[in-house]
Amino acid sequence: METLINKLKTAAPKAALLMAIAAGSALQSCSKSDGSGNGGATADALSSDAASAVYVAPGKHDELYSFLSGGFNGQVSVYGIPSGRLLKIIPVFSQHAENGYGYNEETKAMLNTSHGFVPWDDLHHPKLSRANGTTDGRWLFVNGNNTPRVARIDLKTFETVEIMEIPNSAGNHCSPYPTNNNEYVIAGTRFSVPLDMKGGTSDVSLENYEKEFRGSISFIKIDPKEGDMELDFQILVPGFDYDLANGGKGPSEDWVFFTTYNSEKAGTLKEIGASQNDKDYLAAINWKLAAKYAKEGKLHEMPANYYHNKMDKGTHTAKSTVKKNVRYLLPEECPGMMYLLPAPKSPHGIDVDPSGEFMVVSGKLASAIPVFSFAKMQDAIKNKAFDGEKNGIPVLKYESVLKGEVKEPGLGPLHTEFDGKGNAYTSMFVSSEVVKWKLNDLKVVDRIPVYYSVGHLMIPGGDTKEPYGKYLVAMNKITKDRYLPTGPELAHAAQLIDISGEKMKLLLDFPTVAEPHYAQAIVANKVAPNSVKFHKLDENKHPQAARKESEANVTRKGNVVHAKMTSIRSHFTPDNIEGVQVGDTVYFHVTNLEQDWDVPHGFAVMGANTSETLIMPGATQTLKWVPKKAGVYPMYCTDFCSALHQEMQGYIRVSPKGSNVPIKFSTGKKKQNIPGVASTK
Repeated sequence: METLINKLKTAAPKAALLMAIAAGSALQSCSKSDGSGNGGATADALSSDAASAVYVAPGKHDELYSFLSGGFNGQVSVYGIPSGRLLKIIPVFSQHAENGYGYNEETKAMLNTSHGFVPWDDLHHPKLSRANGTTDGRWLFVNGNNTPRVARIDLKTFETVEIMEIPNSAGNHCSPYPTNNNEYVIAGTRFSVPLDMKGGTSDVSLENYEKEFRGSISFIKIDPKEGDMELDFQILVPGFDYDLANGGKGPSEDWVFFTTYNSEKAGTLKEIGASQNDKDYLAAINWKLAAKYAKEGKLHEMPANYYHNKMDKGTHTAKSTVKKNVRYLLPEECPGMMYLLPAPKSPHGIDVDPSGEFMVVSGKLASAIPVFSFAKMQDAIKNKAFDGEKNGIPVLKYESVLKGEVKEPGLGPLHTEFDGKGNAYTSMFVSSEVVKWKLNDLKVVDRIPVYYSVGHLMIPGGDTKEPYGKYLVAMNKITKDRYLPTGPELAHAAQLIDISGEKMKLLLDFPTVAEPHYAQAIVANKVAPNSVKFHKLDENKHPQAARKESEANVTRKGNVVHAKMTSIRSHFTPDNIEGVQVGDTVYFHVTNLEQDWDVPHGFAVMGANTSETLIMPGATQTLKWVPKKAGVYPMYCTDFCSALHQEMQGYIRVSPKGSNVPIKFSTGKKKQNIPGVASTK
């Protein structure tokens, strides 16, 4: 295996790509061996104090929350660190039958887009909100890669409270990256497209890719108190593919940096077409100057059509607003706003060290990792050390901005994190390892194998001014033999590594939900003390809330029936309903009367074409149901709430269409079938 790796390091670039495939397969077969693969590293972990290092005793809490993207499941999974225990799944872009997200009437609007109701997306990058360049524990921003969207999760409730669609974008991968004080969250398009200048795309021949296609970078303004998002403006950029981004800090805090590939503007077979040039680009944008140009009237405006969905705090109900225009800047009209730095072909990660001086670019096909100097970049701009231009954007000379290169770091560098102690850690996708190197002299000082095909890394706060340099999490694409087999598809893997000493130590493997692309972590005491325990009933402004059992009722208007209900341990009010007819649209508005922590109630009815709904204490949720045939249908609580949970049930009688059975319901009093509010027709 070492011989194969050495050959790869010295191979010509095109040959290296082919050999990398073989290397990946070979590395994945190096299991249960004597130290170069799975068995050796596992033995090292078991022979050390790894078990005690990750042990969290019953009743004790983890040091950190970690938020892992769910990739193709459209969700965020929350794990405790160091235990690796799964604490919660937060639905964002995907319907979630476990709690009714995207199914119940209060949350369905969160998934509205200009393409209609879209109950799925490809979630790649969580990013924690910032204060003075460090994580503040208020919000988590995430991207929807497929149908371009950015969402905000409130970390007081661990719920999605806002989703904004991004116009003029396709493949919102390069997103969402907050500036140091949440002035903006920035989102770049992955796929350049032929913009129709109306917020959508034009019908053009795909042979015209080079001339017609263009990208966009969106600047989303964040309200400093509430976190509400607003699309302030966009920059229309050359038709490259924009992969990842990161903001500067310290001296570079006014800037944000983007990796780009396909500088060739190839429109087909990009595996080959987008790997022709020796270099692609790192795009550098002065976001403060861009905002200044926007205020000074450099903006243009075009029609648009995109959805902005927001949860109302009082009613706990999402509402959609359709936005009809978008403002934009053109780089060629805004001197000093944007520059291009040559970078290794097909770069992936761009990572800025805690000081804000060094920008590390990971080229997937490169044999070295370039480290750019922000100070040198400023000098190059001042001295106009340009190597031509692209679409009116100056290209800086490679040597003029380079601090140096990390030589022979490994195979397939993807992403770099920092520990705040002068060390950088880079993932090597092909050679399946994490490599530690020094920022001062760019020398490799340690490496550790991971299993297998590692993608992103995460050090808590590793992308901020103040990393928590104790742990590193490697998110691996392929699991192979790490866990019990589960058919053709295996769980993805995360590996927890101790980075507190000179040598990295593998502490823990744990399987992950779907495909984590990236993660963020934060010390627990920045989040836990602010966690909402229950919603106050007297602050529930839902129009169908029943704040006490005496407010429960059932009413009819035409063929729509509203059942205003309450739930409390261990019964519903009402618990029996009659007078519903086949084809009626029935809305069950259930208010959880509990004012105690960790006592949600579920509600489900037989034959519903949606899901259950899970109602938090003090909140109201609505389940829509359309009965298709006459009969008696049970309803019940789905979340175990007390010793008499099984008894928390009731029935709905459904009569044929046009029957004369009146609306009646039971509230648990001696007289059953107490008449409800009179029907109105």
